[in-house]
Amino acid sequence: MPLFKIQKVPGYGDYNTCMTTLLAIDWTEFAVKAGQFILSFSIIVVLHELGHFLPAKWFKCRVEKFYLFFNPWFSLFKKKIGETEYGLGWVPFGGYVKIAGMIDESMDKEQMKLPPKEWEFRSKPAWQRLIIMVGGVLVNLILGFLIYACMLWHWGEEYVPTNKFTYGIAADSLAQSIGFKDGDRVLSVDGEYIDRFNKIPMKIILSGSKTVEVERDGQKQTVNIPDDFAGKLIKYKAVNFIEMRVPFTKVDSLASDTSAAAKAGIKKNDKIIAINGTNTEFFQDFRKQVWKNKGKQVDLTILRGKDTNHIALTIPETGIIGVYNGDIKPFFETKEIHYSFAQAIPAGVKKSKETLQSYWLQLKLIFSGKVNANESLGSVVSIGKMFAPVWDWQSFWGLTAFFSLVLALMNILPIPGLDGGHALFTLYEMISGRKPSDKFMEYAQMAGMVLLLGIMAYALGLDIFRLFK
Repeated sequence: MPLFKIQKVPGYGDYNTCMTTLLAIDWTEFAVKAGQFILSFSIIVVLHELGHFLPAKWFKCRVEKFYLFFNPWFSLFKKKIGETEYGLGWVPFGGYVKIAGMIDESMDKEQMKLPPKEWEFRSKPAWQRLIIMVGGVLVNLILGFLIYACMLWHWGEEYVPTNKFTYGIAADSLAQSIGFKDGDRVLSVDGEYIDRFNKIPMKIILSGSKTVEVERDGQKQTVNIPDDFAGKLIKYKAVNFIEMRVPFTKVDSLASDTSAAAKAGIKKNDKIIAINGTNTEFFQDFRKQVWKNKGKQVDLTILRGKDTNHIALTIPETGIIGVYNGDIKPFFETKEIHYSFAQAIPAGVKKSKETLQSYWLQLKLIFSGKVNANESLGSVVSIGKMFAPVWDWQSFWGLTAFFSLVLALMNILPIPGLDGGHALFTLYEMISGRKPSDKFMEYAQMAGMVLLLGIMAYALGLDIFRLFK
C-alpha cells in the first residue's frame, strides 16, 4: 500500500512526477510493471528489427526469420509466410532477424561455407549492407523523436520554474554534506540560470559543474561541488539529492482500512504536524522521520479541526503507513507550454538530443572511472523497476521513447556483435576497398557475443545480488 498519494507537480523530475511514490511490492504492482515492460520493449524491438527487415527486402535479400524475443530450443509461436518464418520467442531480452548470408548471432557456418548466392547479404554492395545494418538504429531514433513530439503535442509541458519554488529546495544528507540547506533557492549553476529544475541535478552529475549559487536567508551563498560528488550520488542512488520542498498539507485519504494509519485512528483531513515532537511541515521532513523510525512506535501530533491530538502508531518495517497527501498545486506557480503539431516537431528533436547527450555523458562517467560500474549497471530487472506501479500512459510513452533512444545509442557502438560493429567493418571495406574475410567476421562476431553475454550475465547477477541484499 502507498505511503503517500504523490500529487503531480508539473515539470519536477522525470515524466512530470513530483517525487518517487513509495509502494510496497505486491503481485498487482509486479504485473502492471511487467505488462508495461513487455509492451514497451515489444514495440521497440519489433520496429528495430523492421528497420533491418525492410531494407533487406528492398535490396532483394532473403530474410529467413523475424522473431520478437529469443527462442532457444523452442518458440511460443511461429508461422512461415513465403520465405520468412515469423515467431515469438520465450526469452524477453530482444529479438532478431536472420538474413541469409550474414554472419550474425545465429552463427550459421554451414551456409557460409557455400558459394555466395545473389539473394544473400554477403553478395550485396557495401553501401546496401551498410543501410541494412544501420536501419534498426535509424528506426529507433525516429521512434524516440516521434513519441516525444506526440507527447508534447498531446500533453504539452507544465512545470514549476526554478525561481518560483515557494519553499526552496529540500537537501538530503549528501547535499547537506557539501553545503546545501533546506530552504535554499537555487539561483545559478556555474553562473547559468536553469529554468527547469529537473535539469539541475543532471547538470551537476553529468557536466562536472563546480559551483551552485543559492539564496539563503536573503543572502547569496556559493556551494562548491567536489570532484567525487557525482560518483557518490550514483553509488548511493541519490540522484534527486536536491528536490522541490513540498508542504505536507493534510491527509487526503487512507490507503485502506487495514493500513497502519487507519488502525491507529488517523482520519481524512487530519494534519500530521509532528512525529516524536519533530516538525513535519514539509513532506521531506515527514519522510525522513518515517524511515528513521521503521519498526518503532512513534507519537504523532495530529491537528484535527481546531483540536490537537496525540496518536500512537507503529511504523511497519516497510516504512509505509498508508496515508495520501492533500493537493499541493495551489502552493506553486506553474508555467504551461502548449505546442501545435508543427511546434512539437522541433521540440521533440530537441528533447531527443538532450536525452542522447545525457545518456552519453553517463556512459563517459562509467568509462572514465569516476563512477563505479557496479553501482550503475542493471539488467532487465532494473529496467522493469523503472516503470510506474500503476498504468500511466504518459509515463509509459516517456520511458518507451527513452529506451528507444538508448537502444539506438548502444547499438551503434562499434562493438562486434552489435549493429555498430557490423557498420564499422563495412565502412572499413568502403574506404579501403578490402573486405574482411568471413573467418575474421566469424571470430569478431564470437568475441562480441561473448563480451555482450558476459555483460548481460554480470548485470543480471548484480540485480539478483541487490534483491537479496
